Amino acid sequence: MTNEAIQEGHSSDQFSMFSSHNSKIKYTYNKIREVRSYKVGELFSAYRDILWDDGRHKYNVSSFIGEIDEILLGERFSAFDQSTLDNLIGTLRQRGNSNATINRKMAALSKLLRKAYKMGDIHSLPEFRRQKERAGRIRFLEREEEARLFSAIRSRSEDAYRLSVFLVDTGCRLGEALGLIWNDIQEHRVSFWITKSGRSRTIPMTERVKEVIKLPPAEGRRPKGPFTKFSQAQYRAIWNEAKAEVGLAADDQVVPHILRHTCASRLVQGGIDIRRVQMWLGHQTLSMTMRYAHLATNDLDGCVTVLETPRSNAADSDSALAPPASKPRKQEKAPRQEKKSDQGEETSPPKAARRSSKSR
Repeated sequence: MTNEAIQEGHSSDQFSMFSSHNSKIKYTYNKIREVRSYKVGELFSAYRDILWDDGRHKYNVSSFIGEIDEILLGERFSAFDQSTLDNLIGTLRQRGNSNATINRKMAALSKLLRKAYKMGDIHSLPEFRRQKERAGRIRFLEREEEARLFSAIRSRSEDAYRLSVFLVDTGCRLGEALGLIWNDIQEHRVSFWITKSGRSRTIPMTERVKEVIKLPPAEGRRPKGPFTKFSQAQYRAIWNEAKAEVGLAADDQVVPHILRHTCASRLVQGGIDIRRVQMWLGHQTLSMTMRYAHLATNDLDGCVTVLETPRSNAADSDSALAPPASKPRKQEKAPRQEKKSDQGEETSPPKAARRSSKSR
């Protein structure tokens, strides 16, 4: 395009194309966007229904994002820099949040910011580093505790009792049990399709699980599943009342999720290998199941025998535990000797004697 054409106003697309004998440069203006700033709460309102399904997890995420927005004082941003993230983590730690709690809150924030970044709402992201978590004590119910707690639950609601038995014998999550429909139960097995990891699994049922999923005959329309009458809030309310009745109100670890821990602990203590426990619980990674590995002490029982053996018998015990020695090689055959006569003399003279007789 010549300068004359430009001066005359014949240019098209506002210099959309400039040509020379060696190159062509294109200028486009339709991709330019206004740089805007957002609050964390505004981004959450825009994408919460896209990123999280309805349920307790979404409720917890809403609480996490609300706290983060409050710490940031509702500040607007177009880029979430590393110093902002570091200050946020420091404030959460000052408030007494454990590393595990911080990781859960940062996971929600990271998911939200990554979505906003992909949609062009913000133009930079910080590096989220997972905080090192300590392996805390896992609380599970003893048989006697289970009996007392379940009896108190049953006195309040037969349906809540049936659900409790189902949870402790299958090890499933509360939401997985409430989402069951009758088509998920086939003969001796139950399938969980709505899971936290997104992966379905099928496990066999114990005899008492087969009993509690049977609904008593009732008039009216049959429910969609064995536990669809309940919501999580209703079950937790009954649980907390029964927990207080049996003297466990002060134990903040005795929540419905303890039934999942109890199932896993009983499987490991019963000698089930950790891989099968992972499949039963539906853990996405083996590291999640390894939290229960310390309960598998059966393989270490032989160590006690060695330690309790008196010193005088230590050598005997060591030899008993040692692997069998390899068999010695067969000895090589001795060189064949010359045959002897009946009188014990050699039948043929030695070579030296033969040579001397020839010389004579």
